[in-house]
Amino acid sequence: MSASTTDAESPVAYRPGSAGYDEHRAGFQLRERHRPAHVVAARTAGDVVAAVRRAAQSCMPIAVQATGHGLADPLAGEGVLVSTRGMDSVDVDPGAGTARVGAGARWRDVIEAAARYGLAPLSGSMPGVGAVSYTLGGGIGLMARRYGFAADHVTRLELVTVDGSLLTVSEHEEPDLFWALRGGGGSFGIVTALEMDLMPVARLVGGGLTFDLGETPEVVPTWLRWTAAMPSEMTSAMTTLEAAKRHMAHVQIAYLGSAAEADELVAPLRALKPAYDGLREIPYRRSDTVFGEPDQPHAYVGDNVLLRAVDEERLRDAVAASAPGRPGGSIISVRHLGGALSTAPRVPNAVSHREAMYLLCVVGVVSPTTRPDAASARALRDELLAGWSGTAVGSSPNFTFGRPDQRAAAKLFDAGRRDRLLRLAREHDPAGLLHPSFVIA
Repeated sequence: MSASTTDAESPVAYRPGSAGYDEHRAGFQLRERHRPAHVVAARTAGDVVAAVRRAAQSCMPIAVQATGHGLADPLAGEGVLVSTRGMDSVDVDPGAGTARVGAGARWRDVIEAAARYGLAPLSGSMPGVGAVSYTLGGGIGLMARRYGFAADHVTRLELVTVDGSLLTVSEHEEPDLFWALRGGGGSFGIVTALEMDLMPVARLVGGGLTFDLGETPEVVPTWLRWTAAMPSEMTSAMTTLEAAKRHMAHVQIAYLGSAAEADELVAPLRALKPAYDGLREIPYRRSDTVFGEPDQPHAYVGDNVLLRAVDEERLRDAVAASAPGRPGGSIISVRHLGGALSTAPRVPNAVSHREAMYLLCVVGVVSPTTRPDAASARALRDELLAGWSGTAVGSSPNFTFGRPDQRAAAKLFDAGRRDRLLRLAREHDPAGLLHPSFVIA
């Protein structure tokens, strides 16, 4: 169903050198930045309609950006960048247990709005990430093993297609697009808002256990074995990184149950005597403390593999290879999947590789200007991700950071879903004007 677009206005636009241009093209990823011919600061769906129509009439490339965390294919001196950061409204319907989320809203906005009613969204580990773009990629969050992908709980979307139509997309309206947008990304238009289910969660037991890998190397295999016996209420991950010139392992835990139950489940990890124990019952609005990720813009490269199982010896080798002192030092994160993530939603969607039980992600923090630095980080990333082909089933769109590569993009979806997504992308963007965060081919 197409909504009225006759009220489309002339949005505020900026050109290179004008006041506001750099502000509205800036994003979280400092390694890559859009350099469009025009930046449109959208505040309404009508603004997006007007911007897309004008760009399409001139056959200009079109990109959209809210926070710029997943920027992969920047505009380089041409095209129109639609900045949706001003479209950050969040409207909660506590009776229905849903939220309508604008294209520019960050997870922290949704978390705060939902918390007033004892509810919580299926948000990710970093509250500063854009909620809509995250969800279009599937969304593996802090309650993922209990409730599944964020995309599984989307009930409605508003989409501006390249021809300038404003569509309502749901199970019964534009069902093909409803299937594609939930996990298939931004290759079909610009989502201006979406409606999602909220969960009846006000508190959780969350935080981290930190270990010095030089003193407690056994935490790596211990955590891996520990995950095999965990209930779906337990979502966890392990990240290895350098801190104060030491190689550390940070085990992140989000448990939907009582503190006493969490203490019993976590006892095998605590028996290794962590250097720091930050696990406690917290309100969901403090869920940012579970991963404690830096929320300041920086430059980085990264990629991931989805695995049926994790070989302990290979993981030990990868962790050792990422130890401080290597050029292009990297952060390794392993997330435990399974549980509700393995179950297809009532209304099928484009999310692939539900059989994966772990996600292995490698991220290198680099200089925003030094090319050799980025090259070293990419080389180490590729080294650490190599050799997992025996148990790899693909990759996750949400953890792919870097310029799109056709071979890597082919791993985001199984063949059947990829073919269907490609057909829909060609139908709705036949000239290939859109620059999505990740490509399908």
